[in-house]
Amino acid sequence: MIFQMESSGTTAEQTIALYWRNFEGEPEGREYSDAAVRGVAEGLEALDKQITAASAHWRIERMARVDRNILRLGTWELTHRLDVPRAVILDEAVEIAKSFGTEESSSFVNGVLNKVAELLGRKDEDIAVP
Repeated sequence: MIFQMESSGTTAEQTIALYWRNFEGEPEGREYSDAAVRGVAEGLEALDKQITAASAHWRIERMARVDRNILRLGTWELTHRLDVPRAVILDEAVEIAKSFGTEESSSFVNGVLNKVAELLGRKDEDIAVP
């Protein structure tokens, strides 16, 4: 949905409605997905600054669209979902990059998100339970 939002220029609400109208998803994941899309849309500028600070010599505009949007999601999760372990966020992002990115995407995403997590002070032991 985040990739679609950037590609089409639609709002978070339009993107969410269109996605659920056209695709079946796991009902238990819908709330999390919708919150992530809204969160990325609302915090896009701040997320991009965090990604840029963590990615040496890479401007956000030069990153592959898939990588950029995986990084946005992962950075949002690292920032806002303290109930999700750092390792889980990074592992999921790397798996998405392997599935949809280039050969280099998984290592690039892993490296940048590791740095984002370090800059945020996120450690696997620091899990906040809601």
